[in-house]
Amino acid sequence: MGANESHTSSHTHDEGPSTKPRLGDIPESCVALVLMHLDPLEICNLALLNRAFHAASSADFIWETKLPSNYRFILDRVFDDHKTMADLVKKDIFAKLCRPIPFDGGTKEVWLDKKTAGVCLSISSKALTITGIDDRRYWNHISTDESRFQKVAYLQHIWWLEVDGELEFQFPAGTYSLFFRLQLGKSTRRMGRRVCNTEHVHGWNIKPVSFELTTSNGEHAVSQCFLDNPGNWVYYHVGDFVVLHPNEMTKIKFSLTQIDCTHTKGGLSLDAVFIYPSNLGSEMSTTFKL
Repeated sequence: MGANESHTSSHTHDEGPSTKPRLGDIPESCVALVLMHLDPLEICNLALLNRAFHAASSADFIWETKLPSNYRFILDRVFDDHKTMADLVKKDIFAKLCRPIPFDGGTKEVWLDKKTAGVCLSISSKALTITGIDDRRYWNHISTDESRFQKVAYLQHIWWLEVDGELEFQFPAGTYSLFFRLQLGKSTRRMGRRVCNTEHVHGWNIKPVSFELTTSNGEHAVSQCFLDNPGNWVYYHVGDFVVLHPNEMTKIKFSLTQIDCTHTKGGLSLDAVFIYPSNLGSEMSTTFKL
């Protein structure tokens, strides 16, 4: 009896490592199936847990579901070596597309939102048709580190404000919002500090500016507002458009106008036009519409 008890006790204490399952014991294939249901940032965070999660996080079938439906169109549009790019693993393609990529001579950029993989675009003032832009009495292009394009169009004064732009692009299905990024005043740096000169700001409180958006599938949006908040960049919401057919090109035309010639207006900095999926655009600062 005592011998039996002694044997049992010894067996219990000499047992090998615990047989309880550990995180590292989960097969990579199972981990990959779980990761497929997470967003890109969550996948990257979990990849730091251990080798199994890191290896599983690189599976092509995971990132194929995170890439937008038009990612091959984007590769063709913005990369000269698009065929080589297409041969990369899907995780690397996603990472490259999350960084703003210039195209059309550097006047436009496209990138993916890291969390949602939504397609975002920006269009610089250089790519817009601006009435009087070649007359230095009215407009100038000035350098600034406050623009992703390093330059903005600055309006000294004018009677007739008219800015037009257009873009033809293939978007994934969804709803998108278009914004003008504007500022009343001209920003500079003095002694390392930001200073905004507003001495030429005038005329914007008399009549509102008008924004307009039309698309090739017949959508049309019009809005008006007074420009305000001098010294601060504001995203002015022009309107939304819906993409139903992701394999087709969508042509967008948009404008900013204030053509009441009873008064001059000036002191306006025009940075760029931005297009975001509407779930991201709703987070942008906007002004009230009339």
